[in-house]
Amino acid sequence: MGSRNRCLEIQDALSLLSQRVSLLAVILEYSFPKTTRGTDYCCSIRIVDPSHHGTGVAVNFFAPIAEKLPHVSAAGDVIHLCNVTVRSHSGEVNLVYNKAQSSFGLYHGNDGGDFVPYQVSAKYERANEDKVFIDKLRKWLINFQPNEGRNDFRLLREIKEGDHMNLACKILHFCEAAKDGWFVYVWDGTDTPPNIIRSKLEDEMNCPLPLQLESSPLPRDLYCTFPTIGSILRIAFDGCIEKSGLHLLNNVKFKWIKLVNMRLEVHAGLWRGVFTPFTKIRYTSAEDNLIITRKRLSNERISLKFERNSLGYVPVPSSVTVVPVKYDCVPYVTLMDALTHEQVTAKFKCVVRVVSALPCQPEMVRTSSGIYRMRLTLEDATARIHAYVFAEDGETLFDGHPDTDSLSKKLNRLLGVIEDGANSGKRNPPWVSVCLKSYHVSEEDIWGSRQFRVFDTKIAEAA
Repeated sequence: MGSRNRCLEIQDALSLLSQRVSLLAVILEYSFPKTTRGTDYCCSIRIVDPSHHGTGVAVNFFAPIAEKLPHVSAAGDVIHLCNVTVRSHSGEVNLVYNKAQSSFGLYHGNDGGDFVPYQVSAKYERANEDKVFIDKLRKWLINFQPNEGRNDFRLLREIKEGDHMNLACKILHFCEAAKDGWFVYVWDGTDTPPNIIRSKLEDEMNCPLPLQLESSPLPRDLYCTFPTIGSILRIAFDGCIEKSGLHLLNNVKFKWIKLVNMRLEVHAGLWRGVFTPFTKIRYTSAEDNLIITRKRLSNERISLKFERNSLGYVPVPSSVTVVPVKYDCVPYVTLMDALTHEQVTAKFKCVVRVVSALPCQPEMVRTSSGIYRMRLTLEDATARIHAYVFAEDGETLFDGHPDTDSLSKKLNRLLGVIEDGANSGKRNPPWVSVCLKSYHVSEEDIWGSRQFRVFDTKIAEAA
C-alpha cells in the first residue's frame, strides 16, 4: 500500500511491475488527444525526474471524454500522478492511468510561482508535503537539458517526402482555414527543397496548381508579420486527432519548440507537415542548446539580406534567363518580400522556378494579331504567385516572335520539361532570374486587386 500513496522517484517506481504507484515528475513531451479503437479517448506523455532523465518514461491516459485527459499547458510542467499502474510492453516499462482508480494534478513548471494545480482530475487530493517535491523539481528543471543528439532534429532544408521527422522550429501562427481544417505555420530560417512538379501542363486551365495549401490566401496583415526569408511550413492535423487538443498550441505561439515524429507530405509540389496520433511536443527551455543554435543560424541568414546583392539567402540562378546589366546592382528579394512590400506598385528582382504556364501550348501564347498573353506560376522557397506576361514583355521574354517550334523549346526549358517526355506530367523547373513589377487593377480595392507582371526578362539561347 505504501507505493500507492507515497511519492516515489521514477527509477524506484519502475521496479514495481503490476503495482499501483504515485509520483511527481516533469513532463518532457506530450501528444494530442485521439480516439481509441473503442469509445474512449487517450493521450500519452513522457515524464522525467532527477532519478530518470534520459528519454523518460511514457504514461498512457484513457478517459471517456477528451476533456478528462490532462490538458498540458506546456512541456516542462509538473504532474502529480496517483495510483497509476506500472506495466511492461514490448520490453519497455511504462505507466498506465486507469480512469476508474487513478488521479492527477497539473502544476506550472519553472515559470510557476505557486503550488495550486491548474487542472485536477475528479479524485485528486493534494497535500502540503507535495509543495516540497514540486519546488525541488522546478529548481532542477532550471538547468535541465534533455539528453538528445543534435542530429535527431533536422532542418527544413533537409526534409524528404514520406519521412517521419523531428523538427526544432518557431510557431508563427495557427488557425482554422475554413473547410481545409486547422493549419499550424512553422519556420526555422531554412528553405525547404524544391519538388518535382507532377501535374500535366495541359491541366492548368481546369485544375491549376494552387498558390497555397489553404483554399484562400491568408490576410495580408498576417502575411506581413511572417519572416520573408526561409520557408514557412504548413502543418495539418490527422483526422483522428481530437480537436479539443488544439489548446496545446496556445502557449507555444511565437516560441521555438521541438516537434517529435511529424509526417512530411507533398501536395501539388507544396510541402505539408502532418500531426499524427504519434506526434509529440517536447520540452524546450529558454537556454536549450539546439534552439540557441537554430536562432543563431536564422539570424545569420537574415543578416545576409542586408548585404548588397548577396545571393546567400536566394538560390544561385541558372543561365536559362538573363536580365539587363542595369539590374546587376539591384539586390535580389524573395517572393514573400514582394508580397509584403509596403507599396502596391513596385519592382523586384527575384530567383524563382516557373512551375506552370497558362496557356502552355506555344501556338496559343499569342493572339491572332501576335500579342503575347499568358500567366506564369512562379515559386521560391517562401511563396507561390501568379505573374502575367503581356505584349512587349512577351517579346522580350521570347526574343521577338520565334516560330512555334522554337517557342516550344524555350517554354520547355523555362518549365523544366524534358524534350522527349513532355507528356509524362513531370518536370523540374530550373531556378531563374526574373524582373517583376506589381500593380493594381482596381482603385476601389488597391491591395485586393494587386497583380504581378514579368518584365525585362529574356530566355537565353540554349548553349
